[in-house]
Amino acid sequence: MLGNGAHQAPEWTSTVVGHHRLRHDLAVIRLIGEFVPFAAGQSVEVRVPQQPGVRRRLSPALPPSLDGKLEFHVRTVPGGWCSGTIVADTSPGDEWRIGAPLGAFTVDPEGDEVVMIAGGTGLAPMRAQILELARKTDPPPTYLFIGGRSPRDLYAADMLCLLAGELPWLTVVPVVESPSDPGWVDEWYERSRVDIGFQPDDLLYGTLADVLGSHGAFRNHQVLVCGSPAMTRATVERLVDIGTPPERIQFEGI
Repeated sequence: MLGNGAHQAPEWTSTVVGHHRLRHDLAVIRLIGEFVPFAAGQSVEVRVPQQPGVRRRLSPALPPSLDGKLEFHVRTVPGGWCSGTIVADTSPGDEWRIGAPLGAFTVDPEGDEVVMIAGGTGLAPMRAQILELARKTDPPPTYLFIGGRSPRDLYAADMLCLLAGELPWLTVVPVVESPSDPGWVDEWYERSRVDIGFQPDDLLYGTLADVLGSHGAFRNHQVLVCGSPAMTRATVERLVDIGTPPERIQFEGI
């Protein structure tokens, strides 16, 4: 742990061991280093060597582990220097600084059924919490709605299919706005394609807000929403409109 003054917030050091570019604008970064005391679902502040003066907040996609493993899902934000650098220029051996765990975006493992609604890389804190629930003896039934504009936006389809197959209490519902991918070729998608994934019959069509709105009120569920600010706002508004109690909803923008 690093610290140069009595009032400096603690930081931990972690080293990149994997940089997996899955789409032209998205990468999964894996690191190992010092134990970071965050809770599954929280975000942390990161500093990367390519932009040492910039701090960016990311949500780990793994729960905390004593062996110091971390994983982040990063999508390029238009005009965002740090996110674009992370996606394009990260290399194994890069040393990251991790600090400032923040948030209360959590599931009660002894509580009611769980509905998770994730747009894009909003999947990361949901996955961390699913893996944390998997450590429990009797997790509540959990429904993960994962959304994208088109099927190839569902960048973690293989991992989610495997996870749902291993965890009998987890149901994954993929949602896309369009049944067809864009006409242009994403070389990173083509390189990362595997045989495991969602089939066309598995997909629901529409926005996450529309699909969740058609399910009726979630009055007796723990509801978590994470995605872009626009997606999060629209989905939360729809959930409240159909009768889901606001106090039942937790949400985070990315």
